[in-house]
Amino acid sequence: MKPRLILIAATSFALALPTLAADPAVIANYTKHCASCHGKDGTGKTTMGKKLSVKDLTDAKVVADIKDDVALKNLKEGVKDSGGKEIKKPFTGKLSEADMKALIEYAKSFAKK
Repeated sequence: MKPRLILIAATSFALALPTLAADPAVIANYTKHCASCHGKDGTGKTTMGKKLSVKDLTDAKVVADIKDDVALKNLKEGVKDSGGKEIKKPFTGKLSEADMKALIEYAKSFAKK
């Protein structure tokens, strides 16, 4: 009986996220490191997302403009605003490069086709 409850909970959670056969670890990393700004749904309609004017990852045009090498650099090194204030912390030492690449692909999967 317990496995069935877990399966139902996992299925319900997965339905709220993009339809990508993402590894649960990728979803967990996105939730932990990205969702506070980009939103669980990728729209960026969070308090921090609005404050930082993050782009809507459900917009196919926005996602088409994402360059993987730039996104990876931003994840590795972080991002600072024009005044030098850190607006995205670097993930080097927290996530492997493979994990960062998986996050980029997962984030891009929010785009509506």
